[in-house]
Amino acid sequence: MLLCSNCWGREHFGNWKRKILSHTEHPRVFSGIQPTGEPHLGNYIGAIRNWVDDQERYDNFFCVVDQHAITTPYDPQHLRNSVRQLAAVLIASGIDPERSVLFVQSHVPEHTELAWLLTCSTPLGWLQRMTQFKDKSVGQGESVGTGLLTYPTLMAADILLYQAAVVPVGDDQKQHVELARDIAGRFNNLYGEVFVVPEPVIRGVGARVMGLDDPTRKMSKSEAGQFHAVGLLDDPKVIQKKFSRAVTDSQTEIVFDPERPGVTNLLTIYQVLSGETRESIEARFEGKGYGDLKKNLAELVIESLAPIRQRYDELTADPATLDALLATGVERARPVVEQTMDNVRQAMGLR
Repeated sequence: MLLCSNCWGREHFGNWKRKILSHTEHPRVFSGIQPTGEPHLGNYIGAIRNWVDDQERYDNFFCVVDQHAITTPYDPQHLRNSVRQLAAVLIASGIDPERSVLFVQSHVPEHTELAWLLTCSTPLGWLQRMTQFKDKSVGQGESVGTGLLTYPTLMAADILLYQAAVVPVGDDQKQHVELARDIAGRFNNLYGEVFVVPEPVIRGVGARVMGLDDPTRKMSKSEAGQFHAVGLLDDPKVIQKKFSRAVTDSQTEIVFDPERPGVTNLLTIYQVLSGETRESIEARFEGKGYGDLKKNLAELVIESLAPIRQRYDELTADPATLDALLATGVERARPVVEQTMDNVRQAMGLR
């Protein structure tokens, strides 16, 4: 029986996709983080710490997404430095290059090739509805960069290039993964079953750490306030000072209460880093003041980050080793990248 080209594509790529998924007993995960600003406690609690803990659970691809960092004005030398800093922080935090694939996005040029190919099949309306574009393009008029609009197709390419089945994200990034799912589904319908359609995984406790100076806003690398975020590489005295300035409220009882965002944010950080239950934490601080909470939390954070600072100093003192680890990550990623792109090009008639 003769098969039409589209039917052949579905059969061929469906078999290949099953092979990709069955090569390991663990679901494949892609996670990316931008090298913009200083890595902070929110990054660690909301993402990096979970990535480290899940290395035995998933087949992980971790990426420093430097090309996402150029959608808004930036300094090239600062970007280079930030990429190396972030890669060192990830390894220092416990990402094991032997168990997980760690690399820099721009070192794998197929990210941008696939992003363009996906852009050509993505409706404009899908991109215009994205919250990030709406927020960051306010007041820019016609001067807004095209990359800010097409950013989500690059993010989709990041995920789909590695046939990731799972994408752990914060709730503020869920819309991007949903778009990646839509893009994958549309591509598969147009050209054949090429891509795995990924599922977002939203973390529970600690997934959204808030700013110390404004607990109604997520802790962010883009906020300018010096007491907003705790940097993973901050000096212990700086960490103590930042927590001493943390916004709380005029009440006295130290309990988890969503109506009291400042206190709840501090308690949530304590819960994640200590591993204690809410009940035991509330009992620990019963009858005590905010000064006790801030002092104890600062000590816990300093203790938790000390091994990261030490390992980071070791890595950055030996740049050749860091470069070699990142180059190895690219080589480990290459077989998956090449197989995906071969099938994409053939499906689209480019081979």
